Amino acid sequence: SGRMYLIEEMRYSTPYVTKETKSLIDEIAERFREKTLQKGLKESRFIVTSMTRKTESLRSLRRNNSNASENSPHLYGNAFDISYKRFIVRKWVITNCDHKFLKDALGEVIFRLREEKKCWATYEKGQNCFHIVAR
Repeated sequence: SGRMYLIEEMRYSTPYVTKETKSLIDEIAERFREKTLQKGLKESRFIVTSMTRKTESLRSLRRNNSNASENSPHLYGNAFDISYKRFIVRKWVITNCDHKFLKDALGEVIFRLREEKKCWATYEKGQNCFHIVAR
């Protein structure tokens, strides 16, 4: 965690990733910060909800999450999930419009990085997160 994003306490994973993956998270955070700053949502941060998983944790998770794959890149420290439902923003009242903007801004940043071939990414509707794999 830091001033650009929050790493949530994790139930099925540990907060460790490869050096390349950490660089990708930092780049997402920088681009997200730029976008949100332009709209007056100063010091907005996203929340990383999952990182590296152990095989045992993955088995447990698969009972509750149909998206969890047996050969998940989470096992190798190359993947992480970012919530698109929850953000941290320094503002007294977060409107529905603000929340939609934050979700769209994060999605746009991830989409651009995907176009630049820096990552693979999927939108996990049931889990309310973007699943991102560093390339």
